[in-house]
Amino acid sequence: MDGARLDPATRREYLKGGATLLGTGLLAGCTGETDAESTATESEATETTTDETTTTADESHSVTMAPMGEVTFDAPPESAFVAFPQYADMAVALGHGDAVNTVYVPEMSGTTMNHYYHHLDGVSFEWEGLVDPLADGLNKEELYDLDSDVHFLDPAYAVSDSNWAESDVEDVAEDVGPWFGNFYSGTRAEPPGYRDVYEYYDLWDLFEKVAAVFREGERYRALESVHADLLATIEERLPPEDDRPTAVRVTVSEDQFYTYHLNEPGYWLADTRPLGATDAFADEEWSNLWGTVGHEAMAEADPDVILHLWGMTPRYATSEARRTLRDHPVGSQLSAVRNDRVYAHGMRYQGPIMNLFQLEMTAKQLYPEAFGEWPGYTDGEPYPEIPADEQLFDRDRVAAAVNGEV
Repeated sequence: MDGARLDPATRREYLKGGATLLGTGLLAGCTGETDAESTATESEATETTTDETTTTADESHSVTMAPMGEVTFDAPPESAFVAFPQYADMAVALGHGDAVNTVYVPEMSGTTMNHYYHHLDGVSFEWEGLVDPLADGLNKEELYDLDSDVHFLDPAYAVSDSNWAESDVEDVAEDVGPWFGNFYSGTRAEPPGYRDVYEYYDLWDLFEKVAAVFREGERYRALESVHADLLATIEERLPPEDDRPTAVRVTVSEDQFYTYHLNEPGYWLADTRPLGATDAFADEEWSNLWGTVGHEAMAEADPDVILHLWGMTPRYATSEARRTLRDHPVGSQLSAVRNDRVYAHGMRYQGPIMNLFQLEMTAKQLYPEAFGEWPGYTDGEPYPEIPADEQLFDRDRVAAAVNGEV
């Protein structure tokens, strides 16, 4: 950003300024506007002399998102507390991956992200050494120690922890840095707090708001254009509904399936909903979009395709899931197992870059005749190579946007 760089103490005061709404009008129901565009306020010109450097003019900007309300920043954050990896993926996509100082299960999240970034020149995520902020529950002291410029975590999620109250959220916003997150849009579930001011967003709406925090509108627009083209390609080639396979998205265990819907609202389904497959468990009502079913229920549904959630991560090997199914007397008779249509799938905590790859992956797994064959995935390896003429989005366009060549 052009203009003055404030000293750390002054910078902190600006960064936390807008977040004090958490302790005042916001909790009484004042949300402000929901526009994702940041509004810039240029302060009166000042001169600050530090050693040999003289700077003039300081500029702040504000971004509004529920449930925080309007949050004001004096500059793009240089350190970012991240819980769930969709925000880490957003930071990378906006050219600020090095600002991330924490992420959920770093080895799993970081490795999975890099499985996708492998195909983007100049793009990677340095996850080694990062802290898992949820390993032992959300720790207030740790947030103070990290001293982050922004906390990409929903304050409504924070108060779901038994050790946190709204007053703790307010303290962190006042003393450290603002909160900026919206967790319950993932499932459209009702938040445990801030109900009067809560709103739901889709994945790319959230990404636009995070882009406004980092003042990276050009990168956002370049990537959103790739996403729009990908959705147009999918819509153009999708077969009629009557010709679509039945499918489930599950995590396979020895004795049951953790099963997720495919087509409900929420950004957790941003990679399956646009594909419109027939959800084999569409009539099941589960809290938070998932439930558990046994082998007999799965056999009764008998889906054409099984998407093994987390199968692209180091934690849940798809080869092991296939072995578990083949060795089970009921699982071995499932159509998806007999027809070799059990596929490694991605993470529900997906940011924009992950979403592009996971949309392409899902399209090929569900509709090979329309989108080209899925080449298969080898546990522990990067996202598979796909011939250039069979790719559903342009890797070079994505890399150029992330690298600032826009």
